[in-house]
Amino acid sequence: MEELRCQGCGAVIQTTDPKNPGFAPAAALEKETLLCKRCFRLKHYNEVQDVSMTDDDFLKMVSSIRESKGLIVHLVDLFDVSGSLINSLPRLTGENEIILVGNKIDLLPKLVNKRRMMDWLRSQAKAAGIKVSDVFLISAVKGHGMEELTNKIETLRKGKDVYIVGSTNVGKSTFINYLIKQSTGMEQVITTSYFPGTTLGFIEVPLDEQAYLIDTPGIVNKQQIVHYVSNKDLKIITPKKEVKARVYQLNSNQSLFFGGLARVDFIKGDKTSFICYFSNELSIHRTKLEKADDLYVNHLGEMLTPPDEDTMDRLPKLTENSFRIEDDGKTDIVFPGLGWVSVQGNITVRAHSPKGVAVSLRKALI
Repeated sequence: MEELRCQGCGAVIQTTDPKNPGFAPAAALEKETLLCKRCFRLKHYNEVQDVSMTDDDFLKMVSSIRESKGLIVHLVDLFDVSGSLINSLPRLTGENEIILVGNKIDLLPKLVNKRRMMDWLRSQAKAAGIKVSDVFLISAVKGHGMEELTNKIETLRKGKDVYIVGSTNVGKSTFINYLIKQSTGMEQVITTSYFPGTTLGFIEVPLDEQAYLIDTPGIVNKQQIVHYVSNKDLKIITPKKEVKARVYQLNSNQSLFFGGLARVDFIKGDKTSFICYFSNELSIHRTKLEKADDLYVNHLGEMLTPPDEDTMDRLPKLTENSFRIEDDGKTDIVFPGLGWVSVQGNITVRAHSPKGVAVSLRKALI
Protein backbone atom coordinates (compact mmCIF):
# COMPACT_ATOMS: atom_id res chain seq x y z
CA MET A 1 0.00 0.00 0.00
CA GLU A 2 1.35 3.43 -0.96
CA GLU A 3 2.25 5.52 2.10
CA LEU A 4 0.42 8.80 2.57
CA ARG A 5 2.21 11.93 3.71
CA CYS A 6 0.94 15.04 5.45
CA GLN A 7 0.83 17.91 2.98
CA GLY A 8 1.76 20.31 5.78
CA CYS A 9 4.89 18.82 7.36
CA GLY A 10 5.78 15.79 5.21
CA ALA A 11 5.39 13.19 7.97
CA VAL A 12 4.08 9.74 7.00
CA ILE A 13 0.39 9.56 7.92
CA GLN A 14 -0.58 7.04 10.59
CA THR A 15 -3.85 6.59 12.50
CA THR A 16 -2.74 4.59 15.54
CA ASP A 17 -0.54 6.70 17.85
CA PRO A 18 -1.49 10.36 18.57
CA LYS A 19 1.90 10.98 20.23
CA ASN A 20 3.99 10.17 17.16
CA PRO A 21 4.51 12.26 13.99
CA GLY A 22 1.91 11.98 11.24
CA PHE A 23 -1.10 11.03 13.36
CA ALA A 24 -4.47 11.77 11.77
CA PRO A 25 -7.95 10.41 12.56
CA ALA A 26 -9.18 7.90 10.00
CA ALA A 27 -11.84 10.34 8.77
CA ALA A 28 -9.12 12.79 7.67
CA LEU A 29 -7.89 10.30 5.03
CA GLU A 30 -10.95 11.08 2.93
CA LYS A 31 -10.24 14.82 2.74
CA GLU A 32 -8.81 16.43 -0.39
CA THR A 33 -6.08 18.21 1.60
CA LEU A 34 -4.51 15.63 3.88
CA LEU A 35 -3.09 17.12 7.09
CA CYS A 36 -1.94 15.37 10.24
CA LYS A 37 -3.64 16.47 13.45
CA ARG A 38 -0.60 18.55 14.42
CA CYS A 39 -0.61 20.55 11.17
CA PHE A 40 -4.39 20.94 11.27
CA ARG A 41 -4.16 22.46 14.76
CA LEU A 42 -1.23 24.65 13.73
CA LYS A 43 -2.92 25.91 10.56
CA HIS A 44 -6.35 26.63 12.02
CA TYR A 45 -5.56 27.46 15.67
CA ASN A 46 -1.83 28.41 15.61
CA GLU A 47 -1.35 25.68 18.23
CA VAL A 48 1.89 23.71 18.39
CA GLN A 49 1.95 20.11 19.61
CA ASP A 50 5.18 18.37 20.60
CA VAL A 51 6.27 15.26 18.73
CA SER A 52 8.72 12.51 19.66
CA MET A 53 11.47 13.36 17.16
CA THR A 54 14.97 14.21 18.38
CA ASP A 55 17.54 16.57 16.92
CA ASP A 56 19.46 13.50 15.68
CA ASP A 57 16.34 12.23 13.88
CA PHE A 58 16.20 15.46 11.89
CA LEU A 59 19.94 15.36 11.10
CA LYS A 60 19.80 11.73 9.98
CA MET A 61 16.89 12.47 7.66
CA VAL A 62 18.57 15.49 6.03
CA SER A 63 21.93 13.70 5.68
CA SER A 64 20.32 11.25 3.24
CA ILE A 65 20.65 14.05 0.64
CA ARG A 66 24.33 13.21 0.16
CA GLU A 67 23.29 9.95 -1.53
CA SER A 68 21.26 11.90 -4.12
CA LYS A 69 22.08 14.10 -7.09
CA GLY A 70 20.59 17.56 -6.72
CA LEU A 71 21.02 21.30 -6.25
CA ILE A 72 21.13 22.56 -2.65
CA VAL A 73 19.54 25.90 -1.74
CA HIS A 74 20.75 26.79 1.77
CA LEU A 75 18.52 29.42 3.41
CA VAL A 76 19.89 31.46 6.30
CA ASP A 77 18.17 34.07 8.45
CA LEU A 78 19.81 37.48 7.96
CA PHE A 79 19.01 38.29 11.59
CA ASP A 80 20.70 35.12 12.80
CA VAL A 81 23.41 34.12 10.31
CA SER A 82 25.71 32.65 12.95
CA GLY A 83 22.84 30.54 14.33
CA SER A 84 21.32 29.50 10.99
CA LEU A 85 24.42 28.83 8.85
CA ILE A 86 24.87 25.04 8.93
CA ASN A 87 28.59 24.40 9.45
CA SER A 88 28.11 20.68 8.85
CA LEU A 89 26.37 21.24 5.48
CA PRO A 90 28.98 19.54 3.23
CA ARG A 91 28.76 16.41 5.43
CA LEU A 92 24.96 16.38 5.00
CA THR A 93 24.78 17.18 1.29
CA GLY A 94 27.93 15.60 -0.13
CA GLU A 95 29.30 16.93 -3.41
CA ASN A 96 26.06 18.60 -4.51
CA GLU A 97 26.29 22.22 -5.67
CA ILE A 98 25.17 24.86 -3.13
CA ILE A 99 23.47 28.25 -3.47
CA LEU A 100 23.49 30.39 -0.32
CA VAL A 101 20.35 32.50 0.20
CA GLY A 102 19.93 35.15 2.88
CA ASN A 103 16.21 35.44 3.71
CA LYS A 104 14.23 38.30 5.36
CA ILE A 105 16.03 41.14 3.55
CA ASP A 106 12.80 43.16 3.81
CA LEU A 107 13.24 43.34 7.58
CA LEU A 108 16.70 44.91 7.45
CA PRO A 109 17.02 48.71 7.39
CA LYS A 110 17.06 50.07 3.84
CA LEU A 111 20.50 51.57 4.50
CA VAL A 112 22.08 48.10 4.63
CA ASN A 113 24.72 47.79 1.92
CA LYS A 114 23.51 44.72 0.03
CA ARG A 115 26.79 44.13 -1.79
CA ARG A 116 28.66 44.24 1.51
CA MET A 117 26.09 41.86 3.01
CA MET A 118 26.56 39.38 0.14
CA ASP A 119 30.36 39.56 0.44
CA TRP A 120 30.07 39.01 4.19
CA LEU A 121 27.82 35.97 3.66
CA ARG A 122 30.39 34.52 1.26
CA SER A 123 33.15 35.02 3.84
CA GLN A 124 31.05 33.36 6.56
CA ALA A 125 30.35 30.37 4.32
CA LYS A 126 34.04 30.06 3.39
CA ALA A 127 35.06 30.20 7.06
CA ALA A 128 32.59 27.35 7.73
CA GLY A 129 34.07 25.26 4.90
CA ILE A 130 31.04 25.67 2.64
CA LYS A 131 31.78 26.22 -1.05
CA VAL A 132 28.91 28.16 -2.65
CA SER A 133 28.20 28.79 -6.34
CA ASP A 134 26.30 32.02 -5.73
CA VAL A 135 24.75 34.21 -3.03
CA PHE A 136 21.31 35.85 -3.08
CA LEU A 137 19.36 38.13 -0.76
CA ILE A 138 15.59 37.61 -0.76
CA SER A 139 12.35 38.07 1.08
CA ALA A 140 10.23 34.93 0.86
CA VAL A 141 7.30 36.90 2.30
CA LYS A 142 7.48 39.94 0.01
CA GLY A 143 8.98 38.20 -3.02
CA HIS A 144 12.02 40.49 -3.20
CA GLY A 145 14.85 38.89 -5.21
CA MET A 146 12.81 35.75 -5.91
CA GLU A 147 12.66 36.04 -9.70
CA GLU A 148 16.44 36.36 -10.02
CA LEU A 149 16.95 33.44 -7.63
CA THR A 150 14.43 31.12 -9.32
CA ASN A 151 16.01 31.83 -12.71
CA LYS A 152 19.42 30.87 -11.29
CA ILE A 153 17.99 27.70 -9.74
CA GLU A 154 16.52 26.68 -13.08
CA THR A 155 19.86 27.28 -14.81
CA LEU A 156 21.93 25.31 -12.28
CA ARG A 157 19.67 22.37 -11.50
CA LYS A 158 19.98 20.84 -15.00
CA GLY A 159 16.94 18.62 -14.57
CA LYS A 160 17.88 17.54 -11.03
CA ASP A 161 15.95 17.80 -7.75
CA VAL A 162 16.26 21.01 -5.72
CA TYR A 163 16.62 20.61 -1.94
CA ILE A 164 15.73 23.55 0.32
CA VAL A 165 17.91 23.20 3.43
CA GLY A 166 18.17 25.36 6.52
CA SER A 167 18.03 25.61 10.28
CA THR A 168 14.70 25.97 12.02
CA ASN A 169 12.79 29.23 11.62
CA VAL A 170 14.64 30.57 8.54
CA GLY A 171 11.54 30.57 6.28
CA LYS A 172 12.00 27.47 4.12
CA SER A 173 8.31 26.61 3.95
CA THR A 174 7.36 30.23 3.23
CA PHE A 175 9.92 30.23 0.41
CA ILE A 176 8.51 27.07 -1.16
CA ASN A 177 4.93 28.27 -0.73
CA TYR A 178 5.87 31.39 -2.71
CA LEU A 179 7.22 29.24 -5.54
CA ILE A 180 4.13 27.01 -5.52
CA LYS A 181 1.82 30.02 -5.66
CA GLN A 182 3.82 31.42 -8.58
CA SER A 183 3.45 28.24 -10.60
CA THR A 184 0.03 26.89 -9.54
CA GLY A 185 -1.85 29.71 -7.79
CA MET A 186 -2.31 27.51 -4.70
CA GLU A 187 -1.63 29.17 -1.33
CA GLN A 188 -0.19 27.84 1.96
CA VAL A 189 0.32 24.27 0.73
CA ILE A 190 3.11 23.68 3.26
CA THR A 191 2.68 24.45 6.97
CA THR A 192 4.43 27.65 8.04
CA SER A 193 4.86 28.95 11.54
CA TYR A 194 6.88 31.22 13.82
CA PHE A 195 7.72 28.11 15.76
CA PRO A 196 10.81 25.93 15.08
CA GLY A 197 10.55 22.31 14.01
CA THR A 198 7.36 22.54 11.93
CA THR A 199 8.48 20.39 8.97
CA LEU A 200 8.90 16.72 10.02
CA GLY A 201 9.77 15.03 6.73
CA PHE A 202 10.67 15.64 3.09
CA ILE A 203 7.87 17.41 1.19
CA GLU A 204 8.15 16.95 -2.59
CA VAL A 205 6.66 19.44 -5.04
CA PRO A 206 6.95 18.47 -8.76
CA LEU A 207 9.12 20.76 -10.88
CA ASP A 208 8.70 18.70 -14.03
CA GLU A 209 8.13 15.06 -14.95
CA GLN A 210 11.46 13.96 -13.49
CA ALA A 211 12.45 16.35 -10.68
CA TYR A 212 11.09 17.77 -7.44
CA LEU A 213 11.46 20.84 -5.25
CA ILE A 214 11.98 19.34 -1.79
CA ASP A 215 11.37 21.01 1.57
CA THR A 216 13.50 19.37 4.26
CA PRO A 217 13.16 19.36 8.08
CA GLY A 218 14.79 22.31 9.81
CA ILE A 219 18.14 21.49 11.39
CA VAL A 220 17.99 22.22 15.13
CA ASN A 221 20.91 24.36 16.31
CA LYS A 222 20.84 24.85 20.06
CA GLN A 223 22.92 28.04 19.68
CA GLN A 224 19.78 29.74 18.32
CA ILE A 225 17.95 31.75 20.96
CA VAL A 226 14.60 30.70 19.44
CA HIS A 227 14.93 27.36 21.25
CA TYR A 228 15.00 29.02 24.66
CA VAL A 229 12.08 31.44 24.46
CA SER A 230 8.33 30.92 24.72
CA ASN A 231 6.04 31.20 21.72
CA LYS A 232 4.82 34.56 23.04
CA ASP A 233 8.35 35.93 23.41
CA LEU A 234 9.39 34.54 20.03
CA LYS A 235 6.74 36.73 18.40
CA ILE A 236 8.17 39.79 20.17
CA ILE A 237 11.80 39.24 19.19
CA THR A 238 10.99 38.19 15.60
CA PRO A 239 10.75 41.33 13.41
CA LYS A 240 7.54 41.66 11.37
CA LYS A 241 8.54 44.75 9.37
CA GLU A 242 11.60 46.84 8.62
CA VAL A 243 13.69 47.34 11.75
CA LYS A 244 14.15 50.98 12.76
CA ALA A 245 17.43 52.16 14.28
CA ARG A 246 17.25 53.27 17.91
CA VAL A 247 20.16 55.51 18.93
CA TYR A 248 21.48 55.92 22.49
CA GLN A 249 24.27 58.36 23.41
CA LEU A 250 26.19 56.57 26.16
CA ASN A 251 28.93 57.60 28.51
CA SER A 252 31.26 54.96 29.88
CA ASN A 253 29.84 52.98 32.79
CA GLN A 254 26.35 52.82 31.30
CA SER A 255 24.44 49.72 30.16
CA LEU A 256 21.70 48.82 27.72
CA PHE A 257 19.30 45.92 28.32
CA PHE A 258 17.51 44.30 25.38
CA GLY A 259 14.43 43.16 27.22
CA GLY A 260 15.97 40.85 29.78
CA LEU A 261 17.48 38.55 27.14
CA ALA A 262 20.79 40.35 26.58
CA ARG A 263 22.81 43.34 27.70
CA VAL A 264 25.79 45.46 26.66
CA ASP A 265 27.96 47.44 29.09
CA PHE A 266 30.02 50.45 27.95
CA ILE A 267 33.16 49.93 30.02
CA LYS A 268 35.70 52.43 28.67
CA GLY A 269 35.87 55.18 26.05
CA ASP A 270 34.60 58.64 25.17
CA LYS A 271 30.88 59.36 24.87
CA THR A 272 29.59 57.64 21.74
CA SER A 273 26.48 56.45 19.90
CA PHE A 274 25.14 52.93 20.36
CA ILE A 275 22.86 52.34 17.35
CA CYS A 276 20.52 49.44 18.06
CA TYR A 277 18.86 47.22 15.43
CA PHE A 278 16.34 44.87 17.04
CA SER A 279 12.69 43.98 16.56
CA ASN A 280 10.70 47.19 16.95
CA GLU A 281 8.65 45.46 19.64
CA LEU A 282 11.63 44.56 21.84
CA SER A 283 12.06 47.04 24.69
CA ILE A 284 15.48 48.61 25.33
CA HIS A 285 16.33 50.00 28.77
CA ARG A 286 19.30 52.22 29.68
CA THR A 287 20.80 52.32 33.17
CA LYS A 288 24.05 53.01 35.03
CA LEU A 289 26.47 50.10 35.04
CA GLU A 290 26.61 50.15 38.86
CA LYS A 291 22.85 49.51 39.00
CA ALA A 292 22.63 46.97 36.16
CA ASP A 293 23.05 43.76 38.17
CA ASP A 294 20.44 44.76 40.77
CA LEU A 295 18.03 45.87 38.04
CA TYR A 296 18.35 42.47 36.38
CA VAL A 297 17.80 40.54 39.61
CA ASN A 298 14.85 42.62 40.81
CA HIS A 299 13.02 43.44 37.55
CA LEU A 300 13.59 40.49 35.20
CA GLY A 301 10.25 39.61 33.63
CA GLU A 302 8.73 42.94 34.71
CA MET A 303 10.52 46.09 33.53
CA LEU A 304 12.96 43.85 31.67
CA THR A 305 10.70 41.81 29.39
CA PRO A 306 10.81 39.48 27.59
CA PRO A 307 11.37 36.93 29.15
CA ASP A 308 7.97 35.85 30.39
CA GLU A 309 7.59 33.08 32.99
CA ASP A 310 7.73 30.26 30.41
CA THR A 311 10.98 31.62 28.97
CA MET A 312 12.57 32.11 32.40
CA ASP A 313 12.03 28.42 33.14
CA ARG A 314 14.30 27.40 30.24
CA LEU A 315 16.55 30.37 29.46
CA PRO A 316 20.23 29.69 30.25
CA LYS A 317 21.99 32.10 32.59
CA LEU A 318 23.59 35.14 30.99
CA THR A 319 27.32 34.88 30.39
CA GLU A 320 29.63 37.77 29.52
CA ASN A 321 32.40 38.49 27.04
CA SER A 322 34.53 41.63 26.79
CA PHE A 323 35.55 43.20 23.49
CA ARG A 324 38.16 45.87 22.72
CA ILE A 325 36.98 47.74 19.60
CA GLU A 326 39.47 49.80 17.57
CA ASP A 327 38.56 53.03 15.78
CA ASP A 328 38.78 51.68 12.20
CA GLY A 329 35.20 52.27 11.12
CA LYS A 330 31.89 51.10 12.51
CA THR A 331 31.65 47.69 14.18
CA ASP A 332 28.51 45.61 14.79
CA ILE A 333 28.12 43.76 18.10
CA VAL A 334 25.90 40.85 17.05
CA PHE A 335 23.48 39.12 19.43
CA PRO A 336 22.43 35.99 17.48
CA GLY A 337 18.69 35.73 16.92
CA LEU A 338 18.04 39.15 18.47
CA GLY A 339 19.83 41.83 16.45
CA TRP A 340 22.94 43.97 16.67
CA VAL A 341 24.43 47.22 17.99
CA SER A 342 26.66 49.44 15.83
CA VAL A 343 29.46 51.36 17.56
CA GLN A 344 32.51 53.39 16.58
CA GLY A 345 35.63 54.56 18.38
CA ASN A 346 38.31 53.16 20.65
CA ILE A 347 36.06 51.57 23.23
CA THR A 348 35.74 48.55 25.49
CA VAL A 349 32.38 46.85 25.89
CA ARG A 350 31.09 43.82 27.74
CA ALA A 351 28.28 41.81 26.17
CA HIS A 352 25.93 39.52 28.10
CA SER A 353 23.94 36.77 26.36
CA PRO A 354 22.38 33.41 27.30
CA LYS A 355 25.02 30.71 27.74
CA GLY A 356 25.60 28.99 24.39
CA VAL A 357 24.33 31.95 22.32
CA ALA A 358 27.69 33.52 21.48
CA VAL A 359 28.03 37.26 20.77
CA SER A 360 30.39 38.20 17.92
CA LEU A 361 31.81 41.25 16.13
CA ARG A 362 31.71 42.10 12.43
CA LYS A 363 32.40 45.05 10.18
CA ALA A 364 29.24 47.17 10.23
CA LEU A 365 26.65 46.46 7.54
CA ILE A 366 25.41 50.07 7.64
